[in-house]
Amino acid sequence: MEDIPGTRVFTAARARQGYHLNQFAMSLMKPENRERWKADEAAYLEHWQLTPEQKAAVLARDYNALLDLGGNIYFLSKVFSTDGLSFLQAVSTMTGVSVEDYSAMMNAGGRSPVGQRSKKEAR
Repeated sequence: MEDIPGTRVFTAARARQGYHLNQFAMSLMKPENRERWKADEAAYLEHWQLTPEQKAAVLARDYNALLDLGGNIYFLSKVFSTDGLSFLQAVSTMTGVSVEDYSAMMNAGGRSPVGQRSKKEAR
């Protein structure tokens, strides 16, 4: 499953790795937690058992790194929605293209599978 370029499958191992990260993200469903988060992000993160890499990625809003560190995109959506970003805006940053280009690509049927099948098979 790790062989597909640009794809991170949320496995049981990733779920264990990202448990506290995802719990932090889900905490932002409560208005009082969002206010505490907005007031001092670093201080709010100290209440969660995140690794230094997870904390740095959260503060940098590096969603690709967060996925690699066990984050689940649906839980992480609580972070970017707290920032006022739509799902489209957030995931476009993960692809390195503009919101407009990402939207056009998705409306045209998504990313081409050509060259995206397997790293080891070079297809």
